[in-house]
Amino acid sequence: MKFVLIHSPLVGPDTWALVAEALRRRGQAAIVPELPAVAEAGRPFWEQQAQAAARQAAEGLLASAVEVAPLLVGHSGAGALLPAVRQALGRPVSGYLFVDAGLPAGGQSRLESFGEGAAEFRAHLAAGGRFPDWTEEQLAGIVPEAAARARLLAGLRPQPLAYWEEPLPVVPGWPDAAGGYLLFSPIYANAAAQARALGWPVQALPGGHFHMLAAPDEVAEALIALGGSAIASP
Repeated sequence: MKFVLIHSPLVGPDTWALVAEALRRRGQAAIVPELPAVAEAGRPFWEQQAQAAARQAAEGLLASAVEVAPLLVGHSGAGALLPAVRQALGRPVSGYLFVDAGLPAGGQSRLESFGEGAAEFRAHLAAGGRFPDWTEEQLAGIVPEAAARARLLAGLRPQPLAYWEEPLPVVPGWPDAAGGYLLFSPIYANAAAQARALGWPVQALPGGHFHMLAAPDEVAEALIALGGSAIASP
C-alpha cells in the first residue's frame, strides 16, 4: 500500500515521521508532504495547503515502485483537507483514513465546527491570542519521549483568525472512495461515530491526540489494517 500522511496545519510534518518509518519497515510506501507554514495573501489557506500536499504526494508517488492508488491519511485538521487534496492530485485514491480528525464539512468554516465554543475562540484570537499555544507541561503526558515532544513544540504553527473563518470547499462527488477512522482521543468521538454511520471501519487506540508520536508501531499497524479494509470495500 501507499500511504500519504498529511499533518495538521497547526503542527509540522515531524508528527508523522515515526509512523512513516514504521510503515516502511513493514514494506509499505509512506509519503509525508509538508503543508506551507504561512499562507500567501490573496489565496485561500485550504487551497494552498491542499495543492502543496498534492504536489509533493505526486512527486513521491512518481518515485515509488508500488503501482497502486494511494491512501490519503489526515490527522486532526488535515482531515478537512482530504477531498481537496484528492481533487488537486487529479487521480483516484484507494481510500481516505482519518486519524483523530474531523470529517470534511464542505461550506463550513473550521470555526463553525467548534459549536458553542466558537465565539470564545474567535474573541481569543481577535484579542491577539495564539493557538496552538501548548506547553511542555501540557504535552508531557501525551508525548512521553522528550525529543519527539521537543520537535512537536518547535513545529507549532499558530494560524490567524482568517484561517479559522474561511469556508472549506465543497468537492463534488466526495466521498469517491471508501474511508476508515482511527480514534485516539474522546474529543473526536463524534467524528468517529459519523464515520461508523457511513459504514467505514473504525478502530480506537486510546491515547493522546498525538498518539502517533507515543506509539508509532501500533499506529502503523492500525493504518495498515484500516487501509486494507478500505481497499476491500466496494
